[in-house]
Amino acid sequence: MPDYKEFPLADTAEGLTEAEILNWQVSPGDEVSVNQIVVEVETAKAAVELPIPWSGKVTELHVEPGQTVEVGASLLTIDLDPHGASPADASASSGGETTVAGGGQASDSSEESATEEMKPLVGYGSTERSTTRRPRKATAASAGASSADPGVGSTTGSTASPAGTSAGVSTAAATTTAASPEVVAGASPAAESTAFAAEGHVPLAKPPVRKLAKDLGVNLYTVTGSAAGGVITREDVRHAANGATVAAAPEQSAPSAALDDGSRETRVPIKGVRKATAQAMVESAFTAPHVTEFLSVDVTAMMEMRERLKQDPAFAGAKITPMVFAAKAMCLAAKRTPDVNASWDEDNQQIVYKHYVHLGVAAATPRGLVVPKVRDADSMSLVELANALEQLTTTARDGKTAPEDMLGGTITLSNVGVFGVDTGTPIINPGEAAILAFGTIRDTPWVVDGELRIRKVLQLSLSFDHRVVDGQQGSQYLADVGALLSDPAVAFTF
Repeated sequence: MPDYKEFPLADTAEGLTEAEILNWQVSPGDEVSVNQIVVEVETAKAAVELPIPWSGKVTELHVEPGQTVEVGASLLTIDLDPHGASPADASASSGGETTVAGGGQASDSSEESATEEMKPLVGYGSTERSTTRRPRKATAASAGASSADPGVGSTTGSTASPAGTSAGVSTAAATTTAASPEVVAGASPAAESTAFAAEGHVPLAKPPVRKLAKDLGVNLYTVTGSAAGGVITREDVRHAANGATVAAAPEQSAPSAALDDGSRETRVPIKGVRKATAQAMVESAFTAPHVTEFLSVDVTAMMEMRERLKQDPAFAGAKITPMVFAAKAMCLAAKRTPDVNASWDEDNQQIVYKHYVHLGVAAATPRGLVVPKVRDADSMSLVELANALEQLTTTARDGKTAPEDMLGGTITLSNVGVFGVDTGTPIINPGEAAILAFGTIRDTPWVVDGELRIRKVLQLSLSFDHRVVDGQQGSQYLADVGALLSDPAVAFTF
C-alpha cells in the first residue's frame, strides 16, 4: 500500500517566513534517497539547497519555479513505499474509503506517518509533520461547503491532499440539500461554490492552476477537468474564462517582469534578497541616528607593501587586495575603540560590547546586496583574512552563502571603490554600530614634505550610530584606520 508523505518548506535556521522556488532537482517518478538535494530555494538572504529526509518515489511537485511559498507549505509528495501494493489494490482493500484526520478510518501507514518525525537534514533541523493519504474519490459524505473560496486553493477541512489543500468539509455541510441546476446557474460565485459542493463536486487542481483561476476570475467549481481523474488544467481554466467573456491576459511566471504603459515601464516583484535589504535599510535609517565622517588617505606605502608581499612565498596563492588591508586595519583599530564594535539593545536598554570581530562584507550579487560575515576576523593573520574574504565574496556572488554566515555581524566593510566611486554615506547594517566605506585608489596630487607629488590616495567614510558612538570615538576610529593604511608599520604601535 502506498505510503504518501508531504515534504514541507522548513525554517533553515534563519527565521525566514517564505522562500522562492528557484529550480527542482527531481521530477515526478524519480526515486530519491535520504538527504538527496531535491530543490533549490531563495530565501530573504541567500539561495539554499534543500535535501529530503526520506527515501522513496516522488509522486507530485506542488510548486513551480518562480513561485513564493511560506514556511510549512508542502513542496512535494513522496511515496515511502513505491514498490508496495498498487493504488488500485490499496483502494480495493480499504473499500474505497477516504482517510479523515480526527474521524473515519485511517490506514496503518497513515497512523505511523502521523507520528513520525522528519530526520535531521543537512542545513536545517527536524520538523514534526502530520500527514494523511490523498483522498481518491470525493463523495457527498466527505465533501461540502468550504469556509474559504475553494477556487483559489484555500479550502479548509480535515482531509489533507498531497497538494497541501484540504478536500474535506464539515458533516453539517455534507447533509445540506443539493441546489437545483437553475439555482446554481443564476447564483453568485459564492452561492455556486456552495451549491456544487453540496452536490459532492470538489474541483481538483494544482496550486498554479488555482492561482490562474483566481487571476482570471474563474470559479473552479464551474469547470470540468479534462485531465485524467477530472483534474483541471490551465487550458480548462482559460477555456472557461473565454466562455465567460473574461479577457484572459497572457500568463506570466512569478519571477518575470510585468510590462506596463506600452512596454515603456517594467514592474518587478519585490521579494527575496531585495525585499529583505529594503526592510533592513529602512529600519536602520529611521532607527539609528546616523553620523558620517570622511577622510582622505595617502596609501602609497600600503600599495608598495602589497607589491612586496606578492613576491613573498608565504603569501603565494593568497589574493592580497587593498580591501584585505582595510579589513585588517578595521580589526586592529576596533581594539582601541571598542564602541564601534558594539550594538544598541533597545529592549534591555543596554549597550553590548563585543570582544570579537565578526566582520561583515557588503557584496553585490545578481540577487541584490548581501552582507556575509568573516567570523573572528580579528584573530586571523593577513593571509588567513585574504583567503577568507576571497572565499566569502565568491560564495556570495554565486548565491551559495550559508544562512548562518549572514547573521551576527559586529561591524561592516563596504568596498565602493571597486565601482570607481570615491566615497559615499553608507547605511549601518541593523544590529551594528558602524560601517566603513572604502573608495577607489587614484593617482592624486599630494603635498609631501612641502613638495607636490603624485601619490596613491583613497577616500574613507565612516557611518556610525550616534547612540553608541560619540563624535570623538568615531573620529578616533576613522583616524586609526587611516593611519594603518597610510603607514602599515603603525600596526606595531597598537
